[in-house]
Amino acid sequence: MKIGFDNDKYLKIQSEHIKDCIAKFDDKLYLEFGGKLFDDFHASRVLPGFQPDSKLRMLMQLQDDAEIIIVISAVDIEKNKIRGDLGITYDEDVLRLREIFIERGFLVGSVVITHYNGQASAAAYRERLEKLGITVYYHYTIDGYPANIDLISSDDGFGKNDYVETSRPLVVVTAPGPGSGKMAVCLSQLYQENKRNIKAGYAKFETFPIWNLSLKHPVNIAYEAATADLNDVNMVDPFHLEAYGKMAVNYNRDIEIFPVLNSIFESIYGENPYKSPTDMGVNMAGYCICDDEVCCEASKDEILRRYFQARCAVADGKPAENEVNKISLLIKRAGITTESRKTIMAARQRKTESGVAAAAIELADGTIITAKTSSLLGPSAALILNAIKHLAGIDHSIKLIPQEMIEPIQKTKVTFLHGHNPRLHTDEVLVALSMLSLHDDNCRKALECLPQLEGCQVHTTVMLSEVDHKIFKKLGVGLSCEPIKKQ
Repeated sequence: MKIGFDNDKYLKIQSEHIKDCIAKFDDKLYLEFGGKLFDDFHASRVLPGFQPDSKLRMLMQLQDDAEIIIVISAVDIEKNKIRGDLGITYDEDVLRLREIFIERGFLVGSVVITHYNGQASAAAYRERLEKLGITVYYHYTIDGYPANIDLISSDDGFGKNDYVETSRPLVVVTAPGPGSGKMAVCLSQLYQENKRNIKAGYAKFETFPIWNLSLKHPVNIAYEAATADLNDVNMVDPFHLEAYGKMAVNYNRDIEIFPVLNSIFESIYGENPYKSPTDMGVNMAGYCICDDEVCCEASKDEILRRYFQARCAVADGKPAENEVNKISLLIKRAGITTESRKTIMAARQRKTESGVAAAAIELADGTIITAKTSSLLGPSAALILNAIKHLAGIDHSIKLIPQEMIEPIQKTKVTFLHGHNPRLHTDEVLVALSMLSLHDDNCRKALECLPQLEGCQVHTTVMLSEVDHKIFKKLGVGLSCEPIKKQ
């Protein structure tokens, strides 16, 4: 994988900036972590070199002074919202994240259910968490949020929310994904803390959009594509422009909420220490891009990947038409087409030539490898075999897995497990290859090349099974699929 981002530099200067921010406040700091605190695969895809656990590693330097609040929206609970990168619901991810944080030595104080308006599913979820010994709080829907500042900053607004009990000076507020209400939780706590004569502060650790890149930079456009379901829009921060005469990029929700934050800070301190939403952030990612061209290309791939992901969701009967339309506009803004993703054209060409479903992968050196469906293997399983044979220097004509080994597996799938597709999935191929590697050097060499697929791009001309999706995710591959279901 070509590197475009200096992760070590990022850890150093980002942690220094956070410490500087903490020093501005005496009693307590609420630090909102935008995006994903753990498993930030979007950042690792658009900023090649960014490690998915970078934020967590940095936070570990402050863990003795920190506690974590996990936020989840009642709306997301009700509609069983799924993390696209992991394939699990947000409510399950809350438990997963909590376990990970505790294993790393963090204090996880509580869970806050936001946007609560009497939803039965949210009440049932709270009951479930409390049976596990987890403290849960409700934060309610506020009419006119975020425009009705007088109501929001009153006992009928933030004052109606449960007060979240905390015990550490640094309170990290995170969530399974965007749109969960993290900022509102922080602002509500500032209001509640002030009523208790505690002068708390607020800062935001947000990776995207990157404030010192332009609106049209592919990295920032890719962020809009990633949040198309939320209707997030990148904008020039008008408050920053007015205060400093400098352009800075932020997004609509932060800009809309800034007057609320400004009002709350003025009521607590008499003045707001922040002149703009951008000032609130502790985002140094833009300074750590070491190869802009690599990040631009990776981001363009991500925009197209998100486009096909949304189209596949529509093909599955999900209401994602608006996402498709929005990302279509973003593709035009980025100045790209589906032909810009090399693997798309290669997979389509292989399908045209073979007459069956096909797949293509672009390796780190730019080599394109293709594969097609056969009676034994699906296109994704065949593609992985072809790719690792190429990387291991094994002649394409050599069959790593003999037919006589594949056929009994197929029989088990169809005859005993009553499957409809006899072809081997990627996981079945890799298990077979692992067994053969004990006595076959070619299989061993091929398996050892699997890590080299990380960061590579793949496209298939057919929608893949959940199993194949998970294997590609575990390999760190950027996958896109045509919105065509298998026959």
